[in-house]
Amino acid sequence: MNSNTPSTTSHTLLNKYDTLISTLQTGFIPLLLLFCRLWVAWVFFNSGLTKIASWDSTLFLFEYEYQVPILPWEMAAYMGTAAELILPIFLALGLLTRPMAAILFVFNIIAVVSYPLLWEKGFYDHQLWGLMILIVIVWGPGLVSADHWLRNKMTGD
Repeated sequence: MNSNTPSTTSHTLLNKYDTLISTLQTGFIPLLLLFCRLWVAWVFFNSGLTKIASWDSTLFLFEYEYQVPILPWEMAAYMGTAAELILPIFLALGLLTRPMAAILFVFNIIAVVSYPLLWEKGFYDHQLWGLMILIVIVWGPGLVSADHWLRNKMTGD
């Protein structure tokens, strides 16, 4: 049997293609995960900075505009602001990434549910951020993260 049959040639091309894609993914996926972590962290951290910069306005919004379920409005204002200032730091560093991203994912859903006006103007942004957070939850923080560094230190790799 000739080694240059169409079947063998196709198989060789597919193997080369798979190797190329695998190589590209090795570099691309950690960058994608870092991008998702940093983008979402930047958005939420800036939102938290805005809240503390105009605290009276923040309290007003939580009392009269936002409809946070279960929590009293003042507690929701403090907890929401704290979440927006603390969780993004963990996410950006890639430290305890999955649990912090999961909390931020729930926080994002509560933000959408609590502010009906968001449906008109910012709903698609929150969907994008939710998807980026889910990517991090599913794939983890990636190679460029404190989690990865700590795991290597603990396992001796």
